[in-house]
Amino acid sequence: MRVLAACLVLAAVGGYLLTQYLTSGSGPARCTVTAAGGSGDGATYRMHPEQAANAATIEAVASSRGLPERAVTIALATAMQESGLRNIDHGDRDSVGLFQQRPSQGWGSVPQIMDPVYAAGKFYEHLVEVPGYSRLPLTVAAQKVQRSGFPQAYAKHEGNASLLTGALTGRHAAALTCTMGPGGPDERPGDADRVREKLAREFGPEVLGEDSVAAGTGTGGGRSAPGSTAADGARAGETRREVVLPASASERGWELAHWAVAQAGELRIAEISYDGRVWSAERAEEGWRPVEGDAGAPDARAAAVTLRVSPGTT
Repeated sequence: MRVLAACLVLAAVGGYLLTQYLTSGSGPARCTVTAAGGSGDGATYRMHPEQAANAATIEAVASSRGLPERAVTIALATAMQESGLRNIDHGDRDSVGLFQQRPSQGWGSVPQIMDPVYAAGKFYEHLVEVPGYSRLPLTVAAQKVQRSGFPQAYAKHEGNASLLTGALTGRHAAALTCTMGPGGPDERPGDADRVREKLAREFGPEVLGEDSVAAGTGTGGGRSAPGSTAADGARAGETRREVVLPASASERGWELAHWAVAQAGELRIAEISYDGRVWSAERAEEGWRPVEGDAGAPDARAAAVTLRVSPGTT
């Protein structure tokens, strides 16, 4: 009888958890990248949002240095093997971080290596010193930087790393999407200035462009005009909720849009729109969908990526 009672309790708990999962509205917290831009016809790679955010940072640092896709693929495959794309504070001997770099081997201090931007930058610094690295087999190029005891292990990640590179560089449009997991999007308010700071740190200040704005929505729901500054919004007593990023080409636009999706959980980005498509945290399970009512005259921001942070709940 006691065993039967315990089984009934476990079944009830399991049923409750399953119901909560199925009714959460957004499925598990995960990011998905597809070669076919979400059509379902291509290869697929899934990861946790934390991993996607770290991968996006690795790509952004390469972009800021003008490095080719091959450099990104090598770096991503290396981080997949070394840390599973997680910024861990432990490892073999004194290894830490995304690339398991060792302070004792001259890679920097522990706090420095635990900074994904710094760690990626140090990896690329060593990679570009390898003659002809872009033409070498991935395992050879990665090994010349890492000097791992298991150099062939990098090879198994090349396919997924290449797929992820195609999305993060913007070569594949609408190819990366994330869901927020049970409970839906974060209810805390976002901060457009924080988004801008992270963008500038990872891509370089030029990513913001001269016409990029951190727009505010005050009690009247108004929006700052293009060319206005963050100080203008502050003087108006508004809370900045929007960042507009110029995109000179389609690949650049999708590079920034995918970066924002990957960082949405951390930065509390509620909505991203570009090229007639939109991703929103509240409807994340739908992925990139057409902008509703987008049949009118061309918007002046058509060549820009628009990010809107969460207003939070009151």
